[in-house]
Amino acid sequence: MTDLVVHNAAQVTTPTDDGGMMTTQDGAVAIEDGVIVAVGPTDEVTREYPEENATDAVDAAGKTVLPGFVDPHTHAVFAGDRADEFTAKLKGAEYQDILEEGGGILRTVRATREASRDRLVESLLARLDVMLAHGTTTVEVKSGYGLDVETEMKMLEAIGEAADRHPIDVVPTFMGAHAVPDDTDTDAYIDRVVEEQLPAVTANDLAEFCDIFCEAGVFSVDHSRRVLEAGQEHGLKPKIHADEFERLGGSQLAADIGATSADHLLQSTEADITALGEANVTPVLLPGTAFSLATDYADATAFEAADVPVAIATDFNPNCYSQSMEFAIELACNGMRMSPASAIRSATVTAANAIDRTDGTGILRENSPGDLIVADVPDYQHLPYNFGVQNVQTVVKRGEVVRHD
Repeated sequence: MTDLVVHNAAQVTTPTDDGGMMTTQDGAVAIEDGVIVAVGPTDEVTREYPEENATDAVDAAGKTVLPGFVDPHTHAVFAGDRADEFTAKLKGAEYQDILEEGGGILRTVRATREASRDRLVESLLARLDVMLAHGTTTVEVKSGYGLDVETEMKMLEAIGEAADRHPIDVVPTFMGAHAVPDDTDTDAYIDRVVEEQLPAVTANDLAEFCDIFCEAGVFSVDHSRRVLEAGQEHGLKPKIHADEFERLGGSQLAADIGATSADHLLQSTEADITALGEANVTPVLLPGTAFSLATDYADATAFEAADVPVAIATDFNPNCYSQSMEFAIELACNGMRMSPASAIRSATVTAANAIDRTDGTGILRENSPGDLIVADVPDYQHLPYNFGVQNVQTVVKRGEVVRHD
């Protein structure tokens, strides 16, 4: 029996496998056993899959149907907040200055170490609820506010438990190399990440990816190579924070080791972009981070000119407190001058590539996962055009309506 038929949509809009976008007026989607079985005009889809024979049906008249959003870069499990640092930044404090004074990541590390696993689970579940309300159906979540074996495992266990309890697909990433703990030598800490944290994480099958913050004053390219290659030896796929504040060579390292994604990339050069494209590394741009820090945005046009598709993500963390992929899409348009079609593609199928989801996640077509949203807008271009509000009305995960306003 058909799980769900969404019908009478003003538009069904989806990226296509060939890099384009397809829009169907008065469109419909049918889902069986959690998988899409038909996409097309309402009269054609409902002739084969009548809505009265479905377990559930959604009348999307006047609304736009899109793939569920994929958020491929977040730090969504942590304790505490840093709202006062937001105020300090408004007065001129720089991110790296705050970090050097014991704030920033290390402040969140202290709070997260003190928090119980149950507290981390419940706070993450609440954040996933907000993400779901804004249309996210798949999200990557990193550890990295522990910086020791016990807390890194506690964070990853919390991510796993939240994933079991929430409809969003949650992809876990180990990021023990997020910062250097207080009063610790960088080389010695890298030894602990490789020799203590990685074996513990992988022995308990807690992560799919391994990430590192390759940045001046944090971890060098050599440090990054050591951690990511050790992660590969333990079966973890590499990701990397690269070229955000300074160009150290993180993009080139990502290309060299075949990383799944390289993220931030504000300082990446034309040669870096070419290398990423040739190595099939997905660039992930984070417009919310630029907005939060009041800094320059990544140059999306340079990637487009090189025919290297980019993903976008929220980078949700205590320093970039946005859980909305709707807002990320708007910033991609107004901050990085992407077209609405390009931004939506970057938030769906290309974002899925950034977490190695190549099963059709992010595309509405036959045999793809039945993940979609119904937005209360008459045209997909209204999604970034009508900003500052929640446009998403209905969220479907694997053919089940998991949220409806």
